[in-house]
Amino acid sequence: MQHAVGSPLPPPHQPGHGPAVGWSPAAQHPGPHQGAAPVPPPPGFTAPPPGQVPPAPQHIPPHPAPDTTGHVPLPPGGPVAVPNTPAAPDPSTTTLAVLLIGPAGAGKTSVAKYWADHRRVPTAHISLDDVREWVRSGFADPQTGWNDNSEAQYRLARRTCGFAARNFLANGISCILDDAVFPDRPVVGLGGWKRHVGPGLLPVVLLPGLEIVLERNAQRSGNRRLTDEEVARIHGRMAGWYGSGLPIIDNSQMDVPQTAQVLNEVLSRSIASPPSW
Repeated sequence: MQHAVGSPLPPPHQPGHGPAVGWSPAAQHPGPHQGAAPVPPPPGFTAPPPGQVPPAPQHIPPHPAPDTTGHVPLPPGGPVAVPNTPAAPDPSTTTLAVLLIGPAGAGKTSVAKYWADHRRVPTAHISLDDVREWVRSGFADPQTGWNDNSEAQYRLARRTCGFAARNFLANGISCILDDAVFPDRPVVGLGGWKRHVGPGLLPVVLLPGLEIVLERNAQRSGNRRLTDEEVARIHGRMAGWYGSGLPIIDNSQMDVPQTAQVLNEVLSRSIASPPSW
């Protein structure tokens, strides 16, 4: 094995030959350099008094580089705690994690986007449907039947949403997530969201009338549009949220800005007195 031309390499460490023994480059290259005249000290050099040896420079290990994205430090994302705020807080200026629940056609995504767009603090919108559709080839469409594959992809998407929410919140960015969580299905219910985001997550249910969700569903396209029978079945199951203790907003007669305003009012009450779920 050859080494590049330059300073000689130190010999391999052997027992009894540690740093205290020292290593002299000249000892590795006997020849004309041995016995050469000493080099005079530079001007201004003062030799230490006899018997004193100047201290050897100490090696200070470098600090590990922090985990960053560009110039923004990334603290570790942990479970979101329950907000500790004074009574009657302003939800538009509080860092929050919100879960917007409702059937297809309830307006979850539209309200979530509007709410996030009009806050006075940085806020992210995370849609579970969007994350599920990151899978292109092999996407398990629940419309073709709920099975082990579609459930596994749902769980993966929910875990991914929770991971993203914790990291946003750890950097002071609020989150609003939306999902069609069923009250009678613990497998894809609130327990998973609490586990992946934290106990500080604030769930709110959007539940307009059946005729409203049917009308809104008819305006959809692609795999986001469901049959009327499926919409009616989902809407009927969502009625189980009544009596659950979660705040419910009937936005049948509200547009998106009005619903977002009511959402702020509901969140203000939820922060002051978090719901039990």
